[in-house]
Amino acid sequence: MATPRPDVLLLKDAARRIRCHVIRTALQAGGGHLGGSLSAAEILSVLYFHKLRIRPEEPDWPERDRFILSKGHAAMALYAALAERGFFPVGELATFGVLGSRLQAHPDMSRTPGVDMSTGSLGQGLSAGAGMALAARIGRKDYQTYVLLGDGEIQEGQVWEAALLAGELRLANLTAILDFNRFSQTRATAAVHPPERLALRWEGFGWAVREVDGHDVAALAGALDAPADGRPLLVVAHTIKGRGVSFMEGRPEWHSHPLTSEQAARALAELGVAP
Repeated sequence: MATPRPDVLLLKDAARRIRCHVIRTALQAGGGHLGGSLSAAEILSVLYFHKLRIRPEEPDWPERDRFILSKGHAAMALYAALAERGFFPVGELATFGVLGSRLQAHPDMSRTPGVDMSTGSLGQGLSAGAGMALAARIGRKDYQTYVLLGDGEIQEGQVWEAALLAGELRLANLTAILDFNRFSQTRATAAVHPPERLALRWEGFGWAVREVDGHDVAALAGALDAPADGRPLLVVAHTIKGRGVSFMEGRPEWHSHPLTSEQAARALAELGVAP
């Protein structure tokens, strides 16, 4: 079946709504990982509103595509996407971090509809994704597995072990997306992973690599839609940490930070909505 053309306006608006939910959730919770949640909004929009073959009314549908948020600290953005896609009511986002809530600070596959892998310990998502992709091949299933990595996270050795295995096995049903916002929690990532060498490193492990503006929904959709020549695919999404809120953009201190009511109101106004 042919891949439908991306609805650019819908995807842009979905990303904006995800950002609004992230701001409101962080204000309600008294803090949270804002920078990396805001940088990933378009990536999640394209996945949940264009790419993933899923049934929100049947979260465990066996034929669904799998998605792993390996950078699990960006759970606020994932929950926003799941709520907007209909996995649970949008109002449930207000329970983020509350004792007994299904929406904890890191995704929990045993609690939250639509979560395929519990994450939080960085570096493990690609290994799990490679396992899911291999299981699909062995079971003769045609679902695709997607993994969202952070650029700070790829300093973990386990990521490269999984990349080596996936390339060696030519897991064409595995796609990794790298949210390359250029900051980890404590420092810039370019010194460890120079952007100009990223593609060469992954290609050396047997992956197809595409680089796009990670806030351009049409470019993201195009990179994900094009065939990958029988190899696993890495999409390097060049993003801005804190994207969408002027006083957070490119500011590493907003990696995880509490918001005042005034700051939240200013952020929401910049996103075009009332607090």
